Amino acid sequence: QVQLVESGGGLVQAGDSLRLSCAASGRTFSSYSMGWFRQAPGKEREFVAAINWNGGSTNYADSVKGRFTISRDNAKNTELQMNSLKPEDTAKYYCAANKYYTASYYLSSSYDYWGQGTQVTVSS
Repeated sequence: QVQLVESGGGLVQAGDSLRLSCAASGRTFSSYSMGWFRQAPGKEREFVAAINWNGGSTNYADSVKGRFTISRDNAKNTELQMNSLKPEDTAKYYCAANKYYTASYYLSSSYDYWGQGTQVTVSS
């Protein structure tokens, strides 16, 4: 069993940076791949970034590539560094854990555990 708690969201201006954190509990965390998703009001949840169990493989949505960086320390923390934020990045951000890192890392249905989310609001 893995429990996830996100933090670090807030209200920022366009061009600013934020660092989101996801704290995991559970002895098997280090073997799980992790992902970040986001959901804006009235829109479907969308993939943002994913990282495999040892941090050796990462993937990003095209919309955030070059601006966001996912990392993990395997001390049960996964982070999402978000730079050059845009108003269209406004959403609730969720971290998720997946027992396996597959080619379907971008699908929310691939993940077994989810946090409650943290709100990111970017003003123009």
